Amino acid sequence: MSYQSIAVLSEQLRSNIGRVIVGKEHIADLLFIALITGGHVLLEDVPGTGKTLLAKSLAKSLSLTFRRVQFTPDLMPSDLTGIHFYNQKQGDFEFRPGPLFTNMLLADEINRATPRTQSSLLECMEERQISLEGETMPLSRPFMVMATQNPVEHQGTFPLPEAQLDRFLFKVKMGYPTTDEALQILKRFKEEDPLEQLAPIAGAEEIAEAQQLYSSVRVSDDVLLYMLKLVEQTRSREEVQTGVSPRGSQALLRASQVQAILRGRDFVTPDDVKAMAQPVLAHRLALRGLQRTQGSAEKIIEDIIRRTEVPAEAGLLAK
Repeated sequence: MSYQSIAVLSEQLRSNIGRVIVGKEHIADLLFIALITGGHVLLEDVPGTGKTLLAKSLAKSLSLTFRRVQFTPDLMPSDLTGIHFYNQKQGDFEFRPGPLFTNMLLADEINRATPRTQSSLLECMEERQISLEGETMPLSRPFMVMATQNPVEHQGTFPLPEAQLDRFLFKVKMGYPTTDEALQILKRFKEEDPLEQLAPIAGAEEIAEAQQLYSSVRVSDDVLLYMLKLVEQTRSREEVQTGVSPRGSQALLRASQVQAILRGRDFVTPDDVKAMAQPVLAHRLALRGLQRTQGSAEKIIEDIIRRTEVPAEAGLLAK
């Protein structure tokens, strides 16, 4: 597989998802980037904006196994990992795998589960494995968690802690469709469900090959320093209690490398970094009390990008 074939695969995926989801091409690209980098995505918006349908369309387009779990306050960690049960016929304990043993897990309304259940996702999201009763079991590859949450409802919810948010590569907001897009949606779903007719355009093998290749995209020292300047400024802002961690810096690097491939290059530019800064960094900011308003973190990242000096083009191609 080459860089060009990865870019072509992204275009095909965007087009295929577009047969079901109207007007979310940019979000489709972000999901592809997350999948290639081995990252996870937090989808945040009000119910009915197509979050679940988007996840199903992605999984079906790539022939990936898909499981959806509705998170509720009574959901237990074992409901995700699986359990050992006694098989009377065999006369021994047998493991029954939970929904984590899949390629793509949709954790629907993740903030409705208790912190204990939320924390059970930490190991699988970071290590691609689960530990149960002293036994470590690897998960399928590729493995991706897409979690959803409603930003409006707070009653009966448990906000994700910073450690959990830091595990998500992107936080993405679906947004309402425009009038023209809404009209297309009504016409498209009037007589049939286009998801049922969706055909796969690739498989897990192609994703695995792309995951092995993208990290060789060149990044100059100037661009690396530009990334670090953006990240370090999040730690010195008065309105920010906790800035972006080194894990966030690495996430920005990986996302920018795939973004460069999608733009037809084998090297990263500051424009790639700018394009990825918002979805990668904003949700990693822990803001002080009075600053926690809708969109505050995004505005802070925008201001940091605007104030940070961009490196000269002369050093961008350096290895």
